[in-house]
Amino acid sequence: MLEISADKIAFVIIRARDYDQGLDGRGGRNAFELRDFIADLNDDEQAALTAVMWIGRGTYEPEDLAEAVATARAEKTTPTEDYLMGEPQLADHLEAGMAALGLDATGAEDDLLKF
Repeated sequence: MLEISADKIAFVIIRARDYDQGLDGRGGRNAFELRDFIADLNDDEQAALTAVMWIGRGTYEPEDLAEAVATARAEKTTPTEDYLMGEPQLADHLEAGMAALGLDATGAEDDLLKF
């Protein structure tokens, strides 16, 4: 079971797209909001988010989710928000990871963008 909701991953995807595209500058509101959101996730959610990104990047296969989560917990040496925000194409990797795990990124993103 994934310890983070699809809505939370979708929120990170939305903010990461803006951040990756530099829509508000590297120090803009979206960058701070993304950093704070990831930092406020609990340890299980941060590990799961990292694992989803790794699966989307191709570092792990979907069937290796438990191993990816365990590795994310065991090998954490920097704040998760710093690690993930330093990852090129974070939004794309998270979206691909969600798809590989059978989660609907588009539906979750659409729901969040309605507000």
